[in-house]
Amino acid sequence: MAQEREIQNRRVYQILVVAMVSLVAPPLHAQEGVTGKSFVENFDSLDRSIWYISDGWNNGSHQNCTWSKKQVQVEGGELRLSFAEGKAADRKYLCGEIQTKARFGYGTYEVRMKTAPGSGLNSAFFSYIGPTDKKPWDEIDFEVLGKDTSQVQVNQYVNGKGGNEKLAPVAEGADKSFNDYAFIWEPNRIRYFLNGKLVQEVTDKAKLPSNAQKIFLSLWGSDTFKDWMGPFAYTGPVSMQIDRVAFTALGEDCLFPQSVLCTID
Repeated sequence: MAQEREIQNRRVYQILVVAMVSLVAPPLHAQEGVTGKSFVENFDSLDRSIWYISDGWNNGSHQNCTWSKKQVQVEGGELRLSFAEGKAADRKYLCGEIQTKARFGYGTYEVRMKTAPGSGLNSAFFSYIGPTDKKPWDEIDFEVLGKDTSQVQVNQYVNGKGGNEKLAPVAEGADKSFNDYAFIWEPNRIRYFLNGKLVQEVTDKAKLPSNAQKIFLSLWGSDTFKDWMGPFAYTGPVSMQIDRVAFTALGEDCLFPQSVLCTID
């Protein structure tokens, strides 16, 4: 009996130690500033408590449009971000963008979208944090340039340093049909996926962002980034369509059957 009680006491002690450690030790992949949790957004509506609509300003002289809430619409289970003529401030064109209010960390970021055509336009899905949030500029990107929608560019910035671009082909054209874009951000790597296929893996720690970031969707134009985005030529209103956006925190199970987490090893 004494031996059994000793074994039982040891087990109780081990349980107490584990419980105490879990209270004082941070999670394995804890990141400072993370406020967002896993979610799936199907755009049956646009919850303004979750999403911030960029309106009445622009990102700088390189951008030839002003963000406008008029260019952000949700209808039929889709988000539409548009680019069109319409003067605001000192810009001739209006464009659309939304961003999360919460900040997200390591995990899987996914979007199903159909991009806009047109030289000088950029349809983007990315995570970002920067000086306006009193943080270093960290960013992880999917960008489809309207000059050539047969490919998507992936890239990431660490403390404002980029130069990590890679192009991946989009078989049917990013503006012709919906495609699934995803990146899995981990402490030791980032993997980019297109329609479930791995198209880029980054393991160099110097090229891996570490700061919690907001999630952005945007369509914008430029008439100064000619070498990168092509000569700007307005031919009429165009839209970027988004069917779904999702984030799954690292270590959690996939949230919907089409998630890349449900299909990769």
